[in-house]
Amino acid sequence: MSSVGNVPRQIITSPIDGSIFASRELADDSEIERVLSRAVKAKQEWLNTTIADRIDLCERMVRHLEANANEIGLEITQQMGRPIRYAPNEILRGVQERARHMMTLAQHELGDIEVPHVDGFTKFIRRNPVGTVLVVAPWNYPYLTAINSVVPALLSGNTVIIKHASQTLLCAERFSAACGAAGFPDGVFQHIHASHQAVSKMISDWRINFVVFTGSVEGGAAMERAAAGRFIGVGTELGGKDPSYVRADADLTLAIADNVDGSFFNSGQSCCGIERIYVHADVYDDFVDGFVDVTRQYVLGNPLLDSTTLGPMVNTKSAQFVRDQISAAITKGAQAVVSEREFAASQKDSPYLGPTVLLDVDHSMSVMRDESFGPVIGIMKVAGDQEAVALMNDSPYGLTACLWTKDIERAQALGNLIETGTCFMNRCDYLDPSLVWTGVKNTGSGIALSELGFGPYIKLKSFHLKH
Repeated sequence: MSSVGNVPRQIITSPIDGSIFASRELADDSEIERVLSRAVKAKQEWLNTTIADRIDLCERMVRHLEANANEIGLEITQQMGRPIRYAPNEILRGVQERARHMMTLAQHELGDIEVPHVDGFTKFIRRNPVGTVLVVAPWNYPYLTAINSVVPALLSGNTVIIKHASQTLLCAERFSAACGAAGFPDGVFQHIHASHQAVSKMISDWRINFVVFTGSVEGGAAMERAAAGRFIGVGTELGGKDPSYVRADADLTLAIADNVDGSFFNSGQSCCGIERIYVHADVYDDFVDGFVDVTRQYVLGNPLLDSTTLGPMVNTKSAQFVRDQISAAITKGAQAVVSEREFAASQKDSPYLGPTVLLDVDHSMSVMRDESFGPVIGIMKVAGDQEAVALMNDSPYGLTACLWTKDIERAQALGNLIETGTCFMNRCDYLDPSLVWTGVKNTGSGIALSELGFGPYIKLKSFHLKH
């Protein structure tokens, strides 16, 4: 954050070369008041808009994003460093899939709930919107994470205000442009660029009726403190240290390829990316050999080049945190079988950090306990299922876990024991919009996607009418 003429501004420093990519003025009290007032003013018109018309407007919004996916992808790369060869797919694959799935559910899930008929009475339960939803979105997948709440909130009849992370300010503006092009009524969807203090002030305002936050545990706690005593919902998706367990009967070719991708895609900056791997002793050596070979195929470099498959981390501070974790683990006896020194583009004191693979790790090391959110992975040998499950559960987080096995019954049995919101078998790092997205422990209490994903954005009202 900086200021020009005493006007605070948020600055986007591109991780590509350290240049200032964009800057925006932060909203002052008068702008925040205008945004909140417009949201309240739009409530009645949006409430009276049919579900079918809301679906149509959301579809138009998605089409506008799709039509501009290449431009949006370039902005994603410039703002947070994801390689340009992948960036447009955030819109073309994830956003459209999740948004359209929720649209297909809306008519059934948002209509009145019938109850048993009693002669002389009309009785039903109506699903009403909660009011105005504030979405505080992160930078790592700025559209995917936001769409999980934006679309169901709008379909449910809520007005929405979005505040994106300072690193991806332009994404909030793109959402507003898409809603404007779609023809949403004025005030139904708005964006705001605001400081942490301003966000807290908004949450404490009576005109905000639900808050969605994706980010750090500390950030989630701050959101809940700001909402304390207001009796409004706060949906959070916070930290993660997602484990992977490769059983002795796993398809190693599949397990190796997907574990490498799950560990290092987006430079490891994924909420549900793999952060630690446990491998059965019978296949440990073969798995490690294959994992090392595939990891060395990454091309670290300028993310604007089509040849680059691994870009910089979001900033130098984040890269240094990962470097410190690696150094501390090596001091405690870990062995780096792949290190950043093998990648020419890696530069100390920069966001460019090549992937690191660590062996001889244990849970006394930060790299196996604390969220890394970067291109490092520790691999541990285990004797069997019992040890693997105990280690997988030895974490303050619980978003996803993945199992690699040919035994689906065993996978279900182990899944019941693993403390996590999602259990994968033979895949990882993917949100199926037909399944609820949630977590346990310090990962937070948010619920998104599936038929249950509308729940946070509705309040129930009973009609008991005697003829």
